[in-house]
Amino acid sequence: MQAKLSKALTLGIIGNGLFLLFLLISLLYHQLFNSSVPDFLIKFIEIAAYFVEIGGFAVLVIADYFICSAVRMRKATKIAFSLYIAMEAFFMFCELNGMTVQSFYDPYSLALYIVHVLASAAVCFTFVYFDPYKKPLELLVIGCVVVILAGLFGNYMGVRIYFSIAANAVSFALMFAGMKIMRKRELIEIDCHGDRAREVRYKSGFFED
Repeated sequence: MQAKLSKALTLGIIGNGLFLLFLLISLLYHQLFNSSVPDFLIKFIEIAAYFVEIGGFAVLVIADYFICSAVRMRKATKIAFSLYIAMEAFFMFCELNGMTVQSFYDPYSLALYIVHVLASAAVCFTFVYFDPYKKPLELLVIGCVVVILAGLFGNYMGVRIYFSIAANAVSFALMFAGMKIMRKRELIEIDCHGDRAREVRYKSGFFED
């Protein structure tokens, strides 16, 4: 199960990297949509964006499954991260289909920015419970939360919610990478199903001779 967790962290990095690529392609799409660029090129960019988006979510869903099946307990983190993936899927769909959803979706809305940033920061913070009271993990999570909160400045700069989504992708990629490094250096230890060493630690020796 520890190996499965390691794969989950790697997939988390890859999935968020694909999100960043998707956002760059989507930004290019919006820039060229009303230009004199041939329609077939616009269509190609749109298809490429969908391909990268679906790939990113597929990778993150697999990472989420590995985390849920490998890590013992931590239900709050598991549920929160699953909901986070669904939330990002909604926002990314709306960003790529702005003309279709413009009746209820405003990518420049401050309220939307605030909800997205605060929800994302809350999800990120729950990862501190993977190994509570370990300062390296706490500092990593706090740093990643700060990156997410910094995404709010995109609204004041007049940028679409792309900015906040990109900040999230960078933050979660850094968090998964940091956790992977910390596990390798044994700075943190995340207990998984079937981990006998950690199971013994939680047993009481009160009734032993």
